[in-house]
Amino acid sequence: MENMVRFGISIEEDLLEKFGAFMQRKGYHNRSEAIRDLIRDRLVKEEWEGGEAQAIGVVSIIYSHDSHELSHKLTHAQHEEISNIVATLHVHVDRQNCLEVLVLRGRGRDLARLGDSLISTKGVKHGRTSFTTLGAIT
Repeated sequence: MENMVRFGISIEEDLLEKFGAFMQRKGYHNRSEAIRDLIRDRLVKEEWEGGEAQAIGVVSIIYSHDSHELSHKLTHAQHEEISNIVATLHVHVDRQNCLEVLVLRGRGRDLARLGDSLISTKGVKHGRTSFTTLGAIT
């Protein structure tokens, strides 16, 4: 295990109670684990938001398969961005809706731009991105 450093923090009582409830929901056994994960999460987010760091992420979109041109537009966009797309998954959710999941890899700003472009495509009902870095955050 790496060298650990102990430090103290001051926190309002009601915020600490909310943090305790958060820890319980997420299954943390102690405050140190939870705080370390929150710090890592923020540092990772800042790293990929900076734009230059290598990142990996997922774009998920829901759309109606009745949108005639949407499937073609999504496929075309994927071929245009082939250097950033690692894999795709297409799921027929029900008779009306499809789920498309794309795994992306590249510079953070390029992935964010691609994710936003796919989500904003006419006919997409909902979309979400989730990115992380491949950097040295531990």
